[in-house]
Amino acid sequence: MIKQQRNQMARWALVGAFMLNAISASAWAGNACQNLGLGNNPGAIHTALKAALNSAVLAEVSGLDLNMWGTLVARDGTVCAVARSGKLGDQWPGSRVISAQKANTANAFSLPANTANGQNYQQGLALSTANLYSAVQPGGAFFGLQHSNPVDPEVAYKGPSSNWGEANDAMVGKQIGGVNVFGGGLALYNASHQVVGAVGVSGDSSCADHMVAWRTRNNLGLDHLAGVGGVSGDSARPDNIIYDIPHNPNGGTGISNGGFGHPTCIVTVDPTGLPAVQ
Repeated sequence: MIKQQRNQMARWALVGAFMLNAISASAWAGNACQNLGLGNNPGAIHTALKAALNSAVLAEVSGLDLNMWGTLVARDGTVCAVARSGKLGDQWPGSRVISAQKANTANAFSLPANTANGQNYQQGLALSTANLYSAVQPGGAFFGLQHSNPVDPEVAYKGPSSNWGEANDAMVGKQIGGVNVFGGGLALYNASHQVVGAVGVSGDSSCADHMVAWRTRNNLGLDHLAGVGGVSGDSARPDNIIYDIPHNPNGGTGISNGGFGHPTCIVTVDPTGLPAVQ
């Protein structure tokens, strides 16, 4: 009898510890996502992302004019929202997880600006996923990066699939992981020039994905990158996509002149026409 009571107490202790950890993880996720400044609950953040994504898709004229997936992650990599344009089934199914990968990547490899006395901003570093394409090719400075930090498949494909792109998408509140190295992922910077997370967009050509992600970030008001360093050479768009890979008549792509270039795509447009950062 005493042994049974001890076993029961041990089981309850394990259940209690599990519940405490779950509550702590949930609270941490909530606090991290609130730092985006888009709302205090998943529904509000999803509404903000969906509106910003829909507007960006309508405004963009490049690519194949397809419906898109968008994902927001917090600074700790927690997925805060997953949204889509169009009804479920109008998008490439595989692009849902790719959008989350892109968000995770841009967040993971961008840095905030340092502050002095709360006013003077020193240069940080913003890297879009588009900036990583050439650097991860064989011989590139970041070769192998794309194989690090793999996606957690249990988070990515947990059902039901009918919730994909809704406020209760199963990825929300969990850390997805993943590294993606073509256009569509951008870090999010608040008014203090601090990185609070990232947005990832997927569902069209990689060049169009970048353009839509840029407009989505602008619509969210989380593009305070003025003075933040980047590799684009354009201080008004420091993490913009770079088209400096020369055409290779023998097939494939040439080598990026600056080391951070991205190939052109179907219906590629001039990226300097994108809104300047704040």
